Amino acid sequence: MGNNMTGLTPAQKRFIELFKMLTHRHRAWQLWSDFIEITACSISNVFDRRHKNAREANYLRLIAKYNPSEQKIFPMLYAEIVNAFEQKPEQDFLGDLFMRLELSNHWRGQFFTPYNICQLMAQMQLPDLSQTITEKGYISVNDPACGAGATLIAFANEARSRGINFQQSILFTAQDIDRTAALMCYVQLSLLGCGGYVVIGDSLRNPMTESDLDGPDVWYTPFYFMANWPIRRKLQKINQMTMKTPETTLN
Repeated sequence: MGNNMTGLTPAQKRFIELFKMLTHRHRAWQLWSDFIEITACSISNVFDRRHKNAREANYLRLIAKYNPSEQKIFPMLYAEIVNAFEQKPEQDFLGDLFMRLELSNHWRGQFFTPYNICQLMAQMQLPDLSQTITEKGYISVNDPACGAGATLIAFANEARSRGINFQQSILFTAQDIDRTAALMCYVQLSLLGCGGYVVIGDSLRNPMTESDLDGPDVWYTPFYFMANWPIRRKLQKINQMTMKTPETTLN
């Protein structure tokens, strides 16, 4: 466990207390990975019927590692994430905890950009979207190295602060080579009500293309379906020869 525990929010403190209850029998980094994937599967299986069987099987395989008393803690951890975003959507809850617990030591030496820096980047890069959305119907924003999704979270919150309904007007797309990081992004975008998808893969060697968006490593958020993005994407294909939907890439 990491020692960087100063300035924790109440939700973070409760999450860490629950998390530590599971580390007596399980290594922290594997526990984190399992929890994130279990949570992602639980969210996905409510709406994404195409991948439900495979993800349900994966969920059952992972949860079987834990005894009944341990299994009861997983929904409690999930509840703390929900509570955290309800109280303060302007944060990278999972990414911050990931760094505080020093779990990055086990995954490619990752360092997630602090949320306040992502917020500043969003404020600097966010163009005047209102006219574009009025003309085109929506925009898409992409982060090809999304980590836990802090830049996209900041983009959504900045859009909201400018009076833009990001749930209806912005399609969020993301990709990361690390499975756990990508699913952290997926969980957080899902809980914030961002419509879009996260792709697990190398964005340099295998950047996402339209033909790849039905595979097992593509995770669609609940609001992707609730905001009718599948139909809107089909309409975009029909109109792509005469209309180009702007996309913003976050760096």
